[in-house]
Amino acid sequence: MNLTRSILLFLLFSYPIILFGQDNLTITGTVIDDQGLPLPGASIVLKNGTTGTQTDFDGNYTLANIPNNSTLVYSYIGFSPKEITVDGNTTIDVTLLPDTQNLDEVVVVGYGTQKKADLTGSIVSVSTEEIEKTISANPVQSLQGKVAGVQIVSPGTPGASPTVRIRGLGTFSNATSLLYVVDGMFYSNIDFLNPNDIKSMNILKDASSSAIYGVRAANGVIIIETKSGSKNRKPQIEYNGYTGIQRAQNVLKMANAEQFTTMALESGSTADVQFILNAMQRYGRSRVNPNIPDVNTDWYDEIMRDGIIQNHSLSVTGGTENVSYSTGINYFTQEGLLDMKNEYERFNLRSKLDVDVTDNLKIGVNTVFSNATQYAPENSAWFKAYFAVPILPVFDAQNTEATPNSFANARALGYRGTQNPFPDMAYNENRLKIRKLLANFYAETDLIPEKLTFKTTYNLDFSALEERYVNLPYNMGFGDERRSSINRQQNNFFNQIWDNTLTYTDKIGEDHNITLLAGASYRDEEANRFGATGSDIAGIDYETSWYLNFADPLTFNNNVNESNSRIYGQSYFGRLSYNFKDRYLVYGTFRADRSSKFTQEQWGYFPSVGLGWVVSQEPFLQESNFLDFFKLRASWGRLGNDNVPASSGANTITNTTVDLGDTPVTGVTATSTFTDLTWEVVEELDFGFNLTSLNSRLSLDADYYIRDTENAIMPVYIPIANVTVNRNSGVIRNSGIEVAASWSDNINEDFSYSIGANITTVKNETISLEDERGYIDSGSAEFRQRTLVGEPLYAFYGYQTTGVYQNQAEIDNDPVAQNVIAEGQNIEPGYFKYRDANGDGFINDEDRMVLGSFLPKFTYGGNIGLNYKQFGFTMDFYGQTGNKILNRKRGEVIFTNDTNMDADLAINRWHGEGTSNSYPSSAGLRNSWNQHLSNFWVEDGDFFRIQNVQLSYTLKGDQLKGKFPDFKFTLTAERPLTLFSYNGFNPEVSDGVDRQTYPVPAIYTFGVNVKL
Repeated sequence: MNLTRSILLFLLFSYPIILFGQDNLTITGTVIDDQGLPLPGASIVLKNGTTGTQTDFDGNYTLANIPNNSTLVYSYIGFSPKEITVDGNTTIDVTLLPDTQNLDEVVVVGYGTQKKADLTGSIVSVSTEEIEKTISANPVQSLQGKVAGVQIVSPGTPGASPTVRIRGLGTFSNATSLLYVVDGMFYSNIDFLNPNDIKSMNILKDASSSAIYGVRAANGVIIIETKSGSKNRKPQIEYNGYTGIQRAQNVLKMANAEQFTTMALESGSTADVQFILNAMQRYGRSRVNPNIPDVNTDWYDEIMRDGIIQNHSLSVTGGTENVSYSTGINYFTQEGLLDMKNEYERFNLRSKLDVDVTDNLKIGVNTVFSNATQYAPENSAWFKAYFAVPILPVFDAQNTEATPNSFANARALGYRGTQNPFPDMAYNENRLKIRKLLANFYAETDLIPEKLTFKTTYNLDFSALEERYVNLPYNMGFGDERRSSINRQQNNFFNQIWDNTLTYTDKIGEDHNITLLAGASYRDEEANRFGATGSDIAGIDYETSWYLNFADPLTFNNNVNESNSRIYGQSYFGRLSYNFKDRYLVYGTFRADRSSKFTQEQWGYFPSVGLGWVVSQEPFLQESNFLDFFKLRASWGRLGNDNVPASSGANTITNTTVDLGDTPVTGVTATSTFTDLTWEVVEELDFGFNLTSLNSRLSLDADYYIRDTENAIMPVYIPIANVTVNRNSGVIRNSGIEVAASWSDNINEDFSYSIGANITTVKNETISLEDERGYIDSGSAEFRQRTLVGEPLYAFYGYQTTGVYQNQAEIDNDPVAQNVIAEGQNIEPGYFKYRDANGDGFINDEDRMVLGSFLPKFTYGGNIGLNYKQFGFTMDFYGQTGNKILNRKRGEVIFTNDTNMDADLAINRWHGEGTSNSYPSSAGLRNSWNQHLSNFWVEDGDFFRIQNVQLSYTLKGDQLKGKFPDFKFTLTAERPLTLFSYNGFNPEVSDGVDRQTYPVPAIYTFGVNVKL
């Protein structure tokens, strides 16, 4: 009995222990990052316990004696930790995501790095995922709509680079390009860079952040770091590619044959009516409507096509104990929308190697070879397609004189020009070969371990641009014949930069953190340009003859030119970065720059300072459950800009050719006016804050800035000499507010989402200018743009319409109309009414006013992201408002009265009392009174666009039987929908003047990413 009782008592007390022992598990698995790379040294610990382990070289781990109902915490420096309930699983593989909200995240800044929490300037980072999902040859296109304060104007031409403006337009000259710093090397364009090769992209928006880069940074800086290998990692092979189709969207509707005929009959022009009759006689009458010709050509439909776009990248990354490496190849090709030899093809080779030679010496080399070929479109085809009459066919069998193709010629109907765009497409080939060799070498050593570091870097950029423009001979009949000709240009650029920096980092006590940087930089930029043109090419039918030695040597006269330029720069710079208790921040830089461009003041001195207060570190907020991080910051800085025309420094000499008798004689003319330029100086004041709250789910960043360009170089009119010269003669201001907000949350282990938005306001104005006239004109006399104090740069300048005269009584009762008639000008119903701005009863130059600017006053962007298990969905949108577009192609009716017009004009024209109060009549379009530059030709450029939609599915190799790579499949729609009211293909026009803008296509692709 006692024995039995003893056994029962033993079993009773042992049961929980036995049960516990049965529930304890051994867990194995792998920890990787979002790129599929293993994370060696990742930590796995039992939540609320001490049991734990770390992953090995391959990211594998084993953790024994783990309770069935416990929770494991996975963490790695720079990544968001993840908690997973064991729930009986013995194999748990984990993917950790980068902690984008981590305030210890390191951000690349000029000549170094800083913790995100310590930044005092306005710096924005764009993730690799955002860059890679944008379908474009140029990675900077990925910034559109994603960064407050950055305006991207998309191009449509294959291989073309977008226009990028940071915080408005601050210079009058063409010196508007940004500085791109790729692995330490300076570029003005990154069209050679494969988006898949980019690790990080940081945009430096304010002068304080950019000042360390000196004279090249006045328009803003984008720092790019390319992907590197990792030490102690096995080689990883990755393929990333997509293929898809491009399609023109929002195709402009032109007047069809019936609408065009109606307009011609209403025009009151006997000649236009006769042209219609000629067309019916030559091509017959329509069976549907015998009063119009039997031709109805949609020229845009004829000249356009769908284009294929492809991108394929293959890379290998890895490393040993002392070496990390990354190498890859990339092939990109894009067909244009214009149905001719119009395409872009690029092949890249890159390599990046970092070697720890000793414990305190590190060296590295980064090289890129890029070989691209661009066949540029013949843009005149867009212009002709707009004006070509719809009653003209593409081919005309009756045009027997036309060779080698029987293209139709509008002269056959009596029109003045050929109008047909197809000869421009068929008989022109514009080829540009672009070869770039880019290299970066560095050596870095610790003079004092973990405190004082010396780094020397040598960068070179060799670019060769070979241009060939061939005009093939043709005969269009009716006297329209062209000889063959060839123009060849060879442009070679060799730029080199040598930087040396000393960086001292120390912590004094527990509260003081200091980093000092001192450096020197030398740059040498050389450009050689050669060009020649010849005609009458022998053997024109063979491309092997498309060289200058096959042209008639006698045609080279005055068509050969060569030039060379070389610019030197020397700089010294320093920076102090200090924080006290991670609470009070000071950031200051000073840079002295010398540029050989300036003859008088070659040296410029540019300081900057930034202050920050991490309010959330104050004791009264450290226990806040709502506020995770809150920083106030302010910065001020000055930047020099030498990316402007160089000083002449002497009297201006001009080559001039005049005809004496029948012989051309070349000589020179000299004037006493010359340019003696000095630095444009950008001075900027910025106030902002950064806030995160609710466990980093909510993020909010805001800035207010005032950015002045002093000593702005502008073309000043010299009345005595009747010439215009560049001089430092104005102040340009850009000011505005930038706000970016985001929210992200994990609902559970399977589902997460994010949403973000940004808005930007920009006010561009001329503060002062030195010109006796009080203004600076640009554009042409017929399509005037004018810069005035208090107004934006290059503002459209003309008349304001107030309606359309509906009947003769309105004309008779309008004093302004009567005064105009008294001066001999005809006014009829269907003509414009203009605003008498000065109230003198007359319409003249004094009544012109600013009609708007091509610079948007307000831009915005946003994004939505959803993730469910292996599925991902993202959608980005972008828009702008407050800008204007000069519809010059419509306005050029002043030069071409007998051509076609867009359907909007044809449908909405005034054709009787009450039919329109904003569009003129068909007869009015042909009258000079209605052809003044006015708000009728200057239209709103507002638009809203769904920028990018992507659906993805990720399939991990361990989910398949056997050893398989990881796959990611994507379906992407780039710019699938754009809403706007502007009467054109595209509301994105870089300078606001639309004469022949290339359409920006919608792109649809299927992509695959494979990681081995």
